[in-house]
Amino acid sequence: MDQITFHYDTVLSDVHMFLPKARHLMTHLNHVGQPVFISKFKILSACERYHNNIGTKGKSEEEEQKHSDLKQDRDKDASIEEAGEEVVNGSVKPSLDKDGDLDITHRPRKKAVANRSHDLVCPIILQQSHSGIEEEEESTADEDEFFSDVIRIEHTMATPLEDVGKQVWRGAFLLADFILSEPTMFREATVLELGAGTGLTSIIMATIAKMVYCTDVGEDLLRMCKRNVTLNRHMVEPAGGEVRVRVLDWLQHDLCTDADVAFSWKKDEIADMYNNTSVILAADVCYDNDLTDGLFRTLHRLCTNFTHSCVIFISLEKRMNFTLKRMDVTCEAYNHFTVCLSQLQDLGNRQCRFRVEQLPSDFAQFFLYERVEQLELWKVTSTPLPREEAQPDS
Repeated sequence: MDQITFHYDTVLSDVHMFLPKARHLMTHLNHVGQPVFISKFKILSACERYHNNIGTKGKSEEEEQKHSDLKQDRDKDASIEEAGEEVVNGSVKPSLDKDGDLDITHRPRKKAVANRSHDLVCPIILQQSHSGIEEEEESTADEDEFFSDVIRIEHTMATPLEDVGKQVWRGAFLLADFILSEPTMFREATVLELGAGTGLTSIIMATIAKMVYCTDVGEDLLRMCKRNVTLNRHMVEPAGGEVRVRVLDWLQHDLCTDADVAFSWKKDEIADMYNNTSVILAADVCYDNDLTDGLFRTLHRLCTNFTHSCVIFISLEKRMNFTLKRMDVTCEAYNHFTVCLSQLQDLGNRQCRFRVEQLPSDFAQFFLYERVEQLELWKVTSTPLPREEAQPDS
């Protein structure tokens, strides 16, 4: 794999493109022949967030830019003076020797380190079969036993649109940031994540909540998600949380209980999910209109069967596209999402009431990624109506 070829339908997450100092290590090929990588993401401490200038409040972009420019000017002047040059009225006066020639001071060279190793640019295939993967997962988890702030995620890169759930997206980081910013809101809760993908958000939630049902579709994707849960048990188990990976198809009305199907539900799990789920999560899953319709139908069906209130958090990124149909830059997937939100709120006169609000995105940032202004977080509160007020659902 010296070179990655991108096809016309290939999609690559910005997290993989712009993550600084990332070393994506290829470990094996999945069942459909896609290269699988493992990446480490660190949960930043308050000190690290301050030094990286992320997650800070009260400082405008203009002030930060002025501070950065001033610091660069000072560093430049200091380097000039250190080189023996003089700054006069903002311009540099060169240093001359006795003969009037330019006196150039060279930066001292660092001594070469013998046998210095360099990271390879191309990925390394460690394994191509699933034999021995569990042993590697156990050993790698042991390596990070004392690093509870490092999450390891197995994922793919540059996939077709139907496999984008196997990548890591900024919406998952935004929702994970919110969870870590409001731990008391989720402590000891039972949580259901829809369209969990690689499971990053569910794993972070399990460090606070009691039970997390991490759901998606596709056996290959669910196996990847399950391995990520195993890779990060050093974070989940000490916190007392639990993650169960299960299949949940938005286009199907009932949950799969067939024991012959991988990741199917048990009856006691279904009862626990319906009786105790107080939080539902969905991170960056509204990119296709049919899937968005399926998501909102699933949310409505679940909430109308709950006998208690439930809070839904949906993160997404507005993605602008130029279309020949409109000859303009549009965001059709986002527009459809907002229409579905409005329809869900209007359906509140039947069995439960829905209240929709957009949350500000100024909470602390715990992961190193670009929190662009197109990232949004929405909160939907579902409250069941008394029986005398409820109406039959169509």
